[in-house]
Amino acid sequence: MKFLFKKIYIILLLFSILFTKTPALSKDNKILYTSENISNYFSGIIAVNKDYNSAAHKYLKKVRSLKKSHYNYNIEFVRTLVLLEKFDEAVVFSEKIWNENELFFEADLILGLDSFIKKDYKKSKKHFERLNRISKYNLFFDDFIGNVLLAWNESVNGNKKDSFLFLDKTPNAYQHLIRTQKSLLKCFFDSQDTKKFFEKLVQNKEYNFSRYNFFLANYLLSKNKSEEAKQVIISARKKHNSNILLQETEFFLENNKAISFFNCKDPKDSIAEFFYVLANLFSSEQEYQLSNFYIKISQLLNKNFLTNNALLAENFYYQKKYKLSNNIYKSLKSIGPTYSWYATKSISKILLKEKGKEYSISYLEKEFELIKDPSFMHYYELANFYKDNMYYEDSIKYYSLALNKINNDHLLIPKILDRRGTSYERSGDWENAEKDLIKSLEILPNQAHVLNYLAYSWIDQGINIDKGLEMLKKANEIRSEDGYIIDSLGWAYYAKKNYIEAEKFLQKAVQLLPFDPIINDHYADTLWMLNKNIQARYIWKNILELDSAEKELKDIVNKKLIFGVTNKL
Repeated sequence: MKFLFKKIYIILLLFSILFTKTPALSKDNKILYTSENISNYFSGIIAVNKDYNSAAHKYLKKVRSLKKSHYNYNIEFVRTLVLLEKFDEAVVFSEKIWNENELFFEADLILGLDSFIKKDYKKSKKHFERLNRISKYNLFFDDFIGNVLLAWNESVNGNKKDSFLFLDKTPNAYQHLIRTQKSLLKCFFDSQDTKKFFEKLVQNKEYNFSRYNFFLANYLLSKNKSEEAKQVIISARKKHNSNILLQETEFFLENNKAISFFNCKDPKDSIAEFFYVLANLFSSEQEYQLSNFYIKISQLLNKNFLTNNALLAENFYYQKKYKLSNNIYKSLKSIGPTYSWYATKSISKILLKEKGKEYSISYLEKEFELIKDPSFMHYYELANFYKDNMYYEDSIKYYSLALNKINNDHLLIPKILDRRGTSYERSGDWENAEKDLIKSLEILPNQAHVLNYLAYSWIDQGINIDKGLEMLKKANEIRSEDGYIIDSLGWAYYAKKNYIEAEKFLQKAVQLLPFDPIINDHYADTLWMLNKNIQARYIWKNILELDSAEKELKDIVNKKLIFGVTNKL
């Protein structure tokens, strides 16, 4: 019955949407809203919501008659065409639905970009101006996308002053993104302060602009300053070691390979970068379909920036479109060794989902064997994969190889020691675990999670409780809202038999992580020691309902429900 009501609701909602702004009982209506059309539209929208773009296209193109009366259909159809890279078809359809008196964001965007690519800048300007006007189809980008595109429209006409004026018109909320466009615009006009603009951008501490070290290096290369470009990337790599674009750029520079991803003298490349940044923003908000829409537009404008496809592959992975994701990762292997290894790791993650742990690790090992001279990063990342999949002995082996190959002053050493230490602990070798964790803290004392791990391990073993308590206080100062650290601090007070303080911290930990069974158990134990037996039993009963609670813990909790806390620290 519940399913029936839901189905009826969806059908009524569909009819209410379809008949909005439509003359009732007209002859056209009877033709337009046949059961076949409604079925195709409904199937198309379901396919859109599930990101089945080919199926969406199949159904939606059957009901093109809706374009004159149903604007939601127009939006979904244009987006679907772009996602399928049917750009010519998207342009033709957008021309048919475009109306001087009706603002339609996607149509003006597609038509404006098409005109820009064809160098009809007068026509592109007309469409870009309309993008600044808020409507029901453009709720968020007030004076933002339109002004950026208008700036580049002016640039191709040599209007430098007007180009920057349009960027200055964008709302303050977008200024951090506008800085990147200003840097690229400086590069386009070959301004004397281009280098300084890029340097100021990458040194910004409010936002992570590490990617723009690539664009700075690219600019320096265009000025035949290859050694200076190398130093920019080497310096950036020390601060942003995990950035694969910078890693690959370093390889290209060291091997004197040409970098043809980007040309700041081509406005289309800079606009493509703008849409790539938008795609990243939507991806970070888990709006993967919109992210993919803007990636496809970015690819339309610059097909050479192949590394950007990594974002599309990642989006497909989170959308559980593993085949599409896998195909893109395979294509990334041809870029260079950094992206090849990155793709290998990513494909292993997909195989983990599809075929299981053993198949995934077997693939990764075979690919690793093909690397002629593994770097410490190869060893480190392989070790991480083993550790994440609970192959602790293997992870220890490769963390050790990474430490043997890494430079003595490298920033990653404390991190590798930490991860090897936790692998030792998980494999039952506490002596070596303790050594690694202590050494990690000697190198980098303010690592809150390492302080927490070492101190909690001591307290759980009933050793170094006073020292552990002080370490946990320090960790809590560094990360005051971390539920796991707060739990450890409360448990340290419990070990000291200071149950009043323990309750205070453990109650906060439960509030932060209400579904963590161990934290709840710690809190219940504390309540029991404070003679709050009814509350303690209530929490223990809740633990038994948690899916994340392991059988061993549930067995212990069942005994506590009968006998209370009998094993006291």
